[in-house]
Amino acid sequence: MRAHFSPNSDSVLPDGKAHQPAHAPARRLNLLLSYGGWREDAFSSVLPPILAPRGIDCFTARSADEVSSFIRAATVHIAVIDLGIPMHQPSPTAVADGVSRTVAGGARVLQLLRRLEQPPALILVRPPQADPTESARTLREALHEGVFTVVDDPTGPHGMEHLLRALKSCVDRHFANHWNAA
Repeated sequence: MRAHFSPNSDSVLPDGKAHQPAHAPARRLNLLLSYGGWREDAFSSVLPPILAPRGIDCFTARSADEVSSFIRAATVHIAVIDLGIPMHQPSPTAVADGVSRTVAGGARVLQLLRRLEQPPALILVRPPQADPTESARTLREALHEGVFTVVDDPTGPHGMEHLLRALKSCVDRHFANHWNAA
């Protein structure tokens, strides 16, 4: 099951559960997955069925606008942010016409999440890096923004395994090696 956040929902989360106010104790961990669409076999579609039985609700955002709407509606405990997520979702007609020019919004999403009263633990995902200088620069900037870890190309060989290890390390560190599943 892949839950996709709809910015039009007021008090109900994508899976139909009632919105949990930020001050209420969480019974399940909310994991926000942002994905910029640079590969078809996205981690954002693979992770939800793996993590749901472990007490983790996954929500997918496909643009910075959707992330912004989601964080106003629900508490996020961990966010996996794709550096290539667009600022805005391209319109279906622009995509059909081949004029889908998008501006990367990953850095903006990181800033939005860091400004929250209770910022989530952050994992940054980025596509394969061809230039070592660019790779080092984005890593340095991510760590400066408070990112817990950076995962390169989770769709590559052993990539999903690296992402799952990063999530486990994040839960271990930020939630004392335990999450109470509902």
